[in-house]
Amino acid sequence: MRYQALKKKTFLAAVTFTGIAVLFPVLCMAASEKDVQTYTDTDFAMDTVVSETLYTTGDDINSKLTAVLTDVETNLLSWTNEKSQIYKVNADSGKDTEISDELSGYLKRLLKIAEDSDGAFDPTIGKLIRLWDIGGENQKIPEEAEIKNVLKDSGYQKIFLDGNTVHMEEGCSLDLGAAGKGIGCDLILKELETKKDVTAALMNLGGSSVMTYGSKPDGSSWNVAVTDPRAENEDDYLGVVALNGTEFLSTSGDYEKYFIENGVRYHHIMDPSTGYPAESGVTGVTVVCDSGLEADALSTACFVLGVEKGTQLLKAYGADGLFVDEDHHVYLTEGMKERFSLLADSYSVEDIAE
Repeated sequence: MRYQALKKKTFLAAVTFTGIAVLFPVLCMAASEKDVQTYTDTDFAMDTVVSETLYTTGDDINSKLTAVLTDVETNLLSWTNEKSQIYKVNADSGKDTEISDELSGYLKRLLKIAEDSDGAFDPTIGKLIRLWDIGGENQKIPEEAEIKNVLKDSGYQKIFLDGNTVHMEEGCSLDLGAAGKGIGCDLILKELETKKDVTAALMNLGGSSVMTYGSKPDGSSWNVAVTDPRAENEDDYLGVVALNGTEFLSTSGDYEKYFIENGVRYHHIMDPSTGYPAESGVTGVTVVCDSGLEADALSTACFVLGVEKGTQLLKAYGADGLFVDEDHHVYLTEGMKERFSLLADSYSVEDIAE
């Protein structure tokens, strides 16, 4: 028996509520005393809902930030759009391909994360992702032979980067989806930095990637609600993570895209070493750091690695992390202990084994 759950039920679902409803009285006061205005908008980009809240001292508060996301997806990240650089690299596998400084920079950083995580994050598993198609119209449990066949064409070691020239072994397929929203957040930050009237902002990309910019009018932290991976109700939260100033938060969880067949949960986060959904005992990972790209890629890698190995990876990048396991235990890195407040009574915070 199979049923499907495509819940982009995100740990950020409550951010808009918390950020606006709780802060609204403060913003009203600030608007009269310091001419701070609030601009909120919801749009659609990168195949997800994008919510933004801006605090600005200017009159022109129509930010159009989602145009930045649409542009990077169309011209750089998409593997289906012929205009995209990723599409061209995949089409030219086995050949040298000239790419932009921007994509070269992203690939260099992502390949470093792939190496540092021993391949737990791997941008070359495009064929594997499309074979399973979890969350898509043709999701299935592939045959073992099919999985072995696509794994032959996977492996971050099959990409060779030399400046603006990339060579990918024939048959290999790039997919930067595990870092795409993080890259989008990085680009939004650059755009916000050009808007001198914007004093602070919160961006929520589909709930799985969040960026905060600047300080709220009252100087308090940005409070981000973290979803309980096994919550029965969408408004049941595991806890709250505090962000301060400009920071990036990303989550990876087995509750975002999945189906269940014969009592087994098949989710969208693949273990590149096996070709199957990752089985590390983890149900959700949240990462906070100073880069959207790194937060996104690291959360995926940590989900595959599990608590102990994931913690070591986060230390190497100076990132904070939160791990939730199948037994309702929550594990916090040292930095996350100062940020996280537990709300769910059915969970307990445990120490990470050294």
